[in-house]
Amino acid sequence: MVPIPAEQTIAEPTVSEDAVLEVLEAEAIHVFRETAAAFQNPVLLYSIGKDSSVLLHLAVKAFAPAPLPFPVMHIDTGWKFKEMIEFRTRMAEELGLDLRIAQNKEAIAEGVTPFTHGTHEYTRLMKTVALREGLDRYGFDAAIGGARRDEERSRAKERIFSLREPGHRWDARKQRPEFWRTTNTRLNEGQTMRSFPISNWTELDVWRYIRKENVQIPDLYFAKPRPVVDRDGTWIMVDDDRLPLREGETPEMRTVRFRTLGCYPLSGAVESEAADLDTLIYEMGASKMSERSGRLIDGEGGSSMEAKKAEGYF
Repeated sequence: MVPIPAEQTIAEPTVSEDAVLEVLEAEAIHVFRETAAAFQNPVLLYSIGKDSSVLLHLAVKAFAPAPLPFPVMHIDTGWKFKEMIEFRTRMAEELGLDLRIAQNKEAIAEGVTPFTHGTHEYTRLMKTVALREGLDRYGFDAAIGGARRDEERSRAKERIFSLREPGHRWDARKQRPEFWRTTNTRLNEGQTMRSFPISNWTELDVWRYIRKENVQIPDLYFAKPRPVVDRDGTWIMVDDDRLPLREGETPEMRTVRFRTLGCYPLSGAVESEAADLDTLIYEMGASKMSERSGRLIDGEGGSSMEAKKAEGYF
């Protein structure tokens, strides 16, 4: 385990950190309640990662003791980590969620995988198209997601209530101002809304809140020996026998963890000894590496994410 210098021990958060988290929590709960009140058929998008785990926890707090007033939808490509799917099943059962699974059945039938298409086309087919089809199938007029403005630059252009044009297309120039916490949630024909309750949170805020509230998250975020291969300088976990090994590749056990979760062939691990929350938070504070540097789907050009969002990606 990485030793934490005595002068930087953070086993207990400071009062100021707690105060920040209380303000952020209150804002997020307000956004949840406003979304439930303003739209006829909202849905909570659940990616199973740390941000959406915090989002789900906040949603439960926002409407307790009543059940969630909207369903939860997961975009399942068929290539998520096995642990993610097991975690999703357990949380749905524990919380009694109305869980909807959205998939691009046509692309799956055609044999689309992370290895048959480039990352951009794979993401478009398996995530963007599946998301749009899922939203249309159930007639959702608002989708609640866990995007944060500090993740990457295109998401910094979002509002808390982010308008989508017909076809779920995003246009940064048409986003509505939100002065003095006021919002405009009216929709014209064909328009929908994306709602981001933790938009003003940072990655460190998320981790501190997870510790403070004891939020359940997948164990993939914590370091332990895992079978990986070094692929173009990135550690890729061999999660099942569908991963085709390149010539000369041999899986080896390394102590790694993941900062962000997605499709396992496209999610890079980092070597780490952070096996508990205190060590993980200390490591995060000292890290200069971007959270999404391990997301191979973000790597096709500087405007890659913005182009995906314009097509309807979250």
